Amino acid sequence: MNISELITTINEVAGSNGDITGAERAQLLVASEKLYLSLEGPREKGMRIVFSPHQSVALRIAIDMKIFDVVSTLTAKDGEFELEELTSKLDADPLLVVRIMRFLTAISFFHEVAPRKFKSTPFASAWVTASPLAQATIHMTSQNETITSLPSYLARTRYQNPSNAYDGPFQAFHKTNLHCFDWLATQPPLQHAFNVSMGIARSTKSQKWFEYFPVESKLSGCSPDETLVVDIGGGVGHDLIAFKQSFPEMKGKLVLQETSVVVKNITNLPEGIEAQEDDMFASNPVKGAKAYYLANVLHDWPDKEALQILGHVKDAMNDNSVVLVNENVLPEMGVGLMSVSADFVMMGNFASLERTEVQFKDLFEKVGLEFVKSWDLEGGDLSEGRKLLEARLKR
Repeated sequence: MNISELITTINEVAGSNGDITGAERAQLLVASEKLYLSLEGPREKGMRIVFSPHQSVALRIAIDMKIFDVVSTLTAKDGEFELEELTSKLDADPLLVVRIMRFLTAISFFHEVAPRKFKSTPFASAWVTASPLAQATIHMTSQNETITSLPSYLARTRYQNPSNAYDGPFQAFHKTNLHCFDWLATQPPLQHAFNVSMGIARSTKSQKWFEYFPVESKLSGCSPDETLVVDIGGGVGHDLIAFKQSFPEMKGKLVLQETSVVVKNITNLPEGIEAQEDDMFASNPVKGAKAYYLANVLHDWPDKEALQILGHVKDAMNDNSVVLVNENVLPEMGVGLMSVSADFVMMGNFASLERTEVQFKDLFEKVGLEFVKSWDLEGGDLSEGRKLLEARLKR
């Protein structure tokens, strides 16, 4: 292998603006990461890991300071702006702005074209306040505050796995008796960030669950008065709205069940979707629906509460009902970095966990449900493990 030629080729690819397909881009990212990880030594790996959390902190501060919003008003022509232009429009210490801009430049949100002169990259416009990515950053940096306390918390508890949803790392860090969701309801900006974040696709693939699940053969046959899908804990309705758009002629009611604080923030639901305030830890008022759908719900709860939720779903089902659980299902080995990171978010903020398929099957079995099939996202990354799990009443 000629290393000099390889370096030249890599630099040419990095500097090109040629046509690259989505599949090619994904392959290049994987190959580049594999090359990088194979070349870095222990010191480089240690420094990268230890200092990487600072990036999300700098990004969150920039969002809160409205840096990206202001820059978007300064770069209409060529994308370039002077530092003084930016500082004059921000309610912040100019020296602090300089320090944040240095960091944002180091992580490629801006390029320095001259001393105190910058040029925006496409990343800058993607993180304006109204962007889902900005709200996701606000949400996740808030969640990450608890994760930073895990070493001291786990040491105090003699390294017991957190499993009490109401007395875990989150409560210890925030000095509250409230569950994470109840605490969020007292923090309107964070609640808004959470609601927006829930609408972001959880996989690098854009497929919706109903695009790889045989909806028409599995869920058809409802009358207009019967309930087709109950979306339990469905946020502000992203999944049901997309489902309705894809199957406008399918008969049956669509019911979105959420807490009162979320339902109050729901606006402009399409006709045919009913928003219903509901407590998933109480008897479900909708009986005999064709499908009870739970997306990213069970991972928010340890086994005790997860069994209660599934138990109430099971009690509402009839012989024609199915329960569909849309989750990040961990493989038994080779779990990817995004999935293990999500597992830590669950541990720190909910005293819960991301589960394997075996663990989900165990939950189904304990409440009297029969596992039917695991529907995989077509072309999905096995280390991500996005799946739709189908179960029914035991027969």
